[in-house]
Amino acid sequence: MKIDRMRVFMTRDKDRPRVIVALDTDDGLTGWGECYNHGPDLALPPLLDYLYGFIAGQDPTRVEYLYNLMIQQCRFPPGALGLAAISGLDHCLWDLAAKAAGVPVYKMLGGAVRDRVKVYAGVYTAPDVPAARDELDRLNEQWGFRAFKLSPWRLEPNSHRWGEVVRSSAEYFRQLRETVDNSYEIAFDAHAKIFEPAAARQLGNALAPYDPLFFEEPLRPENIEMYGDLKQGLNCTLATGESLYHRNEFLRLLQVRGADIIQPDICVVGGISEMRRIATLAEAHFVSVAPHNPMGPLATAVNVHFSAAQQNFKILEYRLPVGQGYVYGGTEVDQREMEARYVVDPYLPKDGYLELRPDRPGWGVEMDEKAMLEDGYVHWQRKVPKRPDGSYAFA
Repeated sequence: MKIDRMRVFMTRDKDRPRVIVALDTDDGLTGWGECYNHGPDLALPPLLDYLYGFIAGQDPTRVEYLYNLMIQQCRFPPGALGLAAISGLDHCLWDLAAKAAGVPVYKMLGGAVRDRVKVYAGVYTAPDVPAARDELDRLNEQWGFRAFKLSPWRLEPNSHRWGEVVRSSAEYFRQLRETVDNSYEIAFDAHAKIFEPAAARQLGNALAPYDPLFFEEPLRPENIEMYGDLKQGLNCTLATGESLYHRNEFLRLLQVRGADIIQPDICVVGGISEMRRIATLAEAHFVSVAPHNPMGPLATAVNVHFSAAQQNFKILEYRLPVGQGYVYGGTEVDQREMEARYVVDPYLPKDGYLELRPDRPGWGVEMDEKAMLEDGYVHWQRKVPKRPDGSYAFA
């Protein structure tokens, strides 16, 4: 069996672009992968074409061999776009290897260590407490979710006195705890908007009395040592890692004791091949893994197999393939009804978990090529806020 063709689909997941990759073999198998959309998504097809030159004609079941070839042919460490492209191709290789063996991917990873995969629902805004209660209850009643992630920002952080921003966030969480089902787990994602570690610690400690599931990525990722500084005196669970790439960056984070939970993204770091290395480093440091997964239903399928086979997995970020669009921040619940159509049979929650599919080889999902072509590419770029003085703040 040899790889004899690559196809790249520029499509969409609701209102976000997605780059989906297919590798075909000479005996009729197809492996599928999803690249992360960092923003300049139209730059990914040329990168994929370049990387395909290294794996064309090769045996796709030699996953480690080909993954290392793609990584090591880079004279300088690949960054966001390079690793996003490698991630998509790595997904394809694992899918093909498992399909050739007639088993789910998690069987190729040593088998399942759990029977199902716990997920939390990404809400991503900070709705008024009655609206938040209604939304969390709706997600619980329809899908069984008992864990959720919201924004902590009740006030725009760049336009108000910082102490008032912190007070409003703490008061919001207090009211949530007094209003919603007491069994709900609630995480908060600060979305790397804070510059000073002391300010991030102040916000985390204001949320801490109300027991957040975790306090996510308050700081930018560039100075990893600052996460170690932040952890000192922080009284709640700190999670980060979505903006980090390969194992060496995560090793630094772990060495400075900068996180209680790491959040690598399987579409960013280099695919399952790199994700497993990162998770093993975390396990040796007694740190859990909660994969970053705001992507589409194919990325979710890939994450299901990693999570099923990884001992120190904690919980998986999840977005429903039908329903709300992509909104981060603000104080409203998005009411739009949108759909990601490129996976025919996506993994859907039952009682707040994703069930494994032991009778289906590869990722266990069927792709809809017609839908990918019909939906097509949609342009997206990040909105960067401005401070009152006219300077740009962190997005």
